[in-house]
Amino acid sequence: MIDKETAEAALRVFELCRARQFTLSAAESCTGGLVAAAITSIAGSSEVFDRGFVTYSNEAKMALLGVGKELLAKYGAVSAECAKAMVLGALDAAGTSIAVSTTGLQGPAVARRISRSVCLHRLRQPRRRFSCARMLLRRSRPR
Repeated sequence: MIDKETAEAALRVFELCRARQFTLSAAESCTGGLVAAAITSIAGSSEVFDRGFVTYSNEAKMALLGVGKELLAKYGAVSAECAKAMVLGALDAAGTSIAVSTTGLQGPAVARRISRSVCLHRLRQPRRRFSCARMLLRRSRPR
C-alpha cells in the first residue's frame, strides 16, 4: 500500500508533468517499483507515465539501463553516479521527457534509517541538468 506522503508526492509530479506535457519514466532499485506504482495509481496517469524499470540487481542495471560495470565497481550501486547512469539509461530506453531513478539500501538487514540516492533529469534541454539528492528516509513499513 502507498502511504499518504508518497501518494501526495506522486500527485504533484503527475500534475507538473501533465501541465508541461512531459512524459515520465522511472528506473528503480531499492524502491522496487514503488515510484511507478504511486504514479500509476493516479487516474489519468497514462497521459504522462510511459514505463518503469525495476533494476534491483547490478546485473539488471547493466542489462536494462546500460549502467557500466566499471562505474558500479568504482562508485557502487548506492551512489549519485549510479543514480545518474540509471536515469540516463531510462531516458535512452524509454525516450521520455524526464526520468527519475532511485537507488539505495533497503531490506530487513538495514537499520531503521535508509540511505537512498534519487536523481531526476529533464532530457529536452540544450544542457543536460541533473537534480540528485542523497536522502535518509525512515522505514515506512513494518520490519
